[in-house]
Amino acid sequence: MTENGIFRLFTSLSCLNIYRITVKFPKEERYGLTSQIRRSVVSVPSNIAEGYGRKTTLDYIRMLYISYGSVCELETQILLAGDLDLIE
Repeated sequence: MTENGIFRLFTSLSCLNIYRITVKFPKEERYGLTSQIRRSVVSVPSNIAEGYGRKTTLDYIRMLYISYGSVCELETQILLAGDLDLIE
């Protein structure tokens, strides 16, 4: 599988799954936790793509670090959603 193929697989699996999970969240979370979780999960592949598109190794690495920060945010938000019994 090519690097692009792996990237596409990650994007479709993680982003689509998060959207399917968060659609079941209560309406009052639409502009709160739902929005935060969705923005975090979309941010990961978006920042990787942006870094790759800049064509310099330094920019690419910087965007990978930013993506990692988004993964950490997402992990925290998912743990919170679990603590609030929004997900199992």
